[in-house]
Amino acid sequence: MGNLNKVMLIGRLTRDPQLRYTQSGAAVTDLGVAVNRYYKGQDESRQEETCFVDVTVWGKQAENATEYLSKGRQVFIEGYLRMDTWEDKNTGDKRSKLKVVANNVQYLDSRGAPGNKGKAAEPRSGGPDETPDSEIPF
Repeated sequence: MGNLNKVMLIGRLTRDPQLRYTQSGAAVTDLGVAVNRYYKGQDESRQEETCFVDVTVWGKQAENATEYLSKGRQVFIEGYLRMDTWEDKNTGDKRSKLKVVANNVQYLDSRGAPGNKGKAAEPRSGGPDETPDSEIPF
């Protein structure tokens, strides 16, 4: 049986993107995305559940996201799951977190939408070639 690791999300940013560069000069930013799910509860009332997802964006897409996106903007993220693991500096315990690495980021809001930095919301996208695996820390 084959394997599939693919994620597609539509949600709103929970914070402004903060661009940084690795020691080798690769651009990277982390996005916080809130994704809502609606369903009927046992009493048939409409319920809402919000899931908060951390998304890592690399390369030119990271630079574009920092320039064009801000808290509250709606985005479509296409990517894959990656497990980050590290050792806690204070306790020495092993820690892990499941994140999404974006292959494609599209901006869904139009100009003047809440959270828009006043620039046109042109969809920006890029392929997996913009995500250097050698730069993804473990």
